[in-house]
Amino acid sequence: MTRTRIGFIGVGGMGQCAHLKNYVTVPDCEVVALAEIRDGLGQAVAAKYGIPKVYTDYAEMLQHEQLDGIVASQPFTRHGTLISDLAQYGIPIFTEKPLAGAIEQGERILRALAQGGSWHMVGYHKRSDPAAMYAKKEVERLQQTGELGALRYVRILMPAGDWIANGFTDLVRTEEGLPPVAWDPAASDMDAQAYEKYIAFVNYYIHQVNFMRYMLGEPYRVTYVHPSDVLLAVTSDSGVAGVIEMSPYTTSVDWQEQIFVCFEQGWLKIDLPAPLASNRPGTVEIMRDPRDGSAPVTCSPTLPLVHAMRQQAFNFVAAVRGEMPPLCQAAEALEDLKVAKQYLELSQGARV
Repeated sequence: MTRTRIGFIGVGGMGQCAHLKNYVTVPDCEVVALAEIRDGLGQAVAAKYGIPKVYTDYAEMLQHEQLDGIVASQPFTRHGTLISDLAQYGIPIFTEKPLAGAIEQGERILRALAQGGSWHMVGYHKRSDPAAMYAKKEVERLQQTGELGALRYVRILMPAGDWIANGFTDLVRTEEGLPPVAWDPAASDMDAQAYEKYIAFVNYYIHQVNFMRYMLGEPYRVTYVHPSDVLLAVTSDSGVAGVIEMSPYTTSVDWQEQIFVCFEQGWLKIDLPAPLASNRPGTVEIMRDPRDGSAPVTCSPTLPLVHAMRQQAFNFVAAVRGEMPPLCQAAEALEDLKVAKQYLELSQGARV
């Protein structure tokens, strides 16, 4: 097959350092053009990464370039407007998480994708970490074999910390100001205070909301939120318990995110690195207690030195090429926004 032709829309901080610098190294991919409304920035980034075409208007890029996929790293509170427009071109789309800043904007995106015949992979990069990919397969295998009993509990710990991990050291900057752009309207069913809290939650914890479903393998609902907003509890459709611990402490120069998946006779523990850490996968530890008189065993697989953002680029390109399904599409990501709404409704002081 020929190389997959990718166009970029936006090459700011995350566009460059989380995405572009990874896509340009994927053998099956060729970044053929970028659209950046700050022309000086676009030209400088294109020169650094060897991208032949630069536009200031993404519509012009889509009109003149034959693209197989679009990577649009933009603020999520303009996804409703942007993705709904991009969907008409019928080209697979990748964006950062979350799907949008409001449920109604997410629903707008789904309608546009259906009308345009496109699909949208939402950038929950933690699913692409080699540790998460390994753990997901092992959890599914254990559920099928039943060798450790039933799945009983999932715990996610996510303290605030140094998520950048020197990931912006090679960022190209210019002195250009950002021209006016179109933003999505706020959620119509929330007052200003509630919407501000909702946006803060989805901006920071929507990864964990999504990863909870990924590990459970089924939908769930929020059943309790502690008044401190440090903990929320969930119950899956089949009755499995789960909790998300939200910054019970913070770290200034480290990232200590952990996922704990418990079966009746053992567990899996995943430790994930900072989102922008390079060449560092997470780690997986597995404990098995056969309860047949033999000794319990704890082991940890050796994983490839690939970071999640880089593997995510490989995964999107593979999905565009039809070699694997997109890891998280828009319809599932909409469920994350609904879970966030449940959190808000149960959270102390929220008015919805």
